[in-house]
Amino acid sequence: MHISEGVLSGPVLVSGAALAAAGTAMGLKSLDYDHVARAGILSAAFFVASLIHVPIGPSSVHLILNGVVGLLLGWAAFPVILVALLLQAVLFQFGGITTLGVNTIIMALPAVVCYYLFRSLIHRRRAVGLTAAFACGSLAVLGSALLAAAALVFTEQNFLQIAGLIIAAHLPVMIIEGIVTAFCVRFLQKVQPDMLPGTPAVADTTTY
Repeated sequence: MHISEGVLSGPVLVSGAALAAAGTAMGLKSLDYDHVARAGILSAAFFVASLIHVPIGPSSVHLILNGVVGLLLGWAAFPVILVALLLQAVLFQFGGITTLGVNTIIMALPAVVCYYLFRSLIHRRRAVGLTAAFACGSLAVLGSALLAAAALVFTEQNFLQIAGLIIAAHLPVMIIEGIVTAFCVRFLQKVQPDMLPGTPAVADTTTY
């Protein structure tokens, strides 16, 4: 869902850069030192997932995994996604430097929103938790598609048709991302539940 350089207007680029800077600052402030390794792994996963993409006009369709990143990191999703997008722009010319702020907002803002929407639901009974995880992955992609479409429409009304195409093209991606997110949450619940947000504290029953 990278938007290429030379497409967006100046006001949209400046607004995106300002919002991305604010989100990144909040993300860095909330990133605990103990979670740096986790952030690096998730940034790498996001980087790899976005490498295989199908161009659609000034944007592209590909796996994103921003729902997983947002659910596990919260606000720290901003710097994690920013670094991955920067490397993609420099190494593979996906997106661009001037559109880095807008692309970061497109990917990271829905991730943070989904973090607040679903962080408490994934710990409920299995059916509810898996449904919440699926919705987290799906809605994160939908939010990104809507933001990408909005960026294009605010730049030029003639992009309206392309904006609609971007949203439609990401509908199957939403389903795939939902399944992947549900699988990841279920796996983590079994092997390392403390990675998930809002994990209930385990009472210390040790006797002396």
